[in-house]
Amino acid sequence: MSGLELYIKDEEAMTQLGHALAQQSAGHGVIFLQGDLGAGKTTLSRGILRGLGHTGAVKSPTFTLVEPYEIGPLRAWHFDLYRLADPEELEYLGIRDYFADDDLCLIEWPQQGQGYLPQPDLEITIKTHNDGRIVRLLPNSTRGESWCVALATLT
Repeated sequence: MSGLELYIKDEEAMTQLGHALAQQSAGHGVIFLQGDLGAGKTTLSRGILRGLGHTGAVKSPTFTLVEPYEIGPLRAWHFDLYRLADPEELEYLGIRDYFADDDLCLIEWPQQGQGYLPQPDLEITIKTHNDGRIVRLLPNSTRGESWCVALATLT
């Protein structure tokens, strides 16, 4: 499988996609989320985190760069690199430590951290289309490939 393209009609459907992706990831891996402002990256992240069992608020970490989530035995990190001025700033943040334990790392605006981020298991690009969204999932590992195969059977 070279990837998967889905039409997502509304916010609820985006959240449901997040739930399905949460089940496939089991709370591990690296996912890049790309798309314009307002495309639905944080909505998808919220769906993933809630699908893992998080019950509190999920906000975009635009000003903090990263929001941690402890969900039972799982740890997830939600990054928003939109305001990152220089990718080297990620070194000061201790970026490598976040990827050491195979926690789930959701990274919005990954292009801002180019050269300092690991290869993602899955790249997700969200584009507006009519009243909905086109979501393209591109696997970059066997893990990402298995997620796409499983998600393709759900659509």
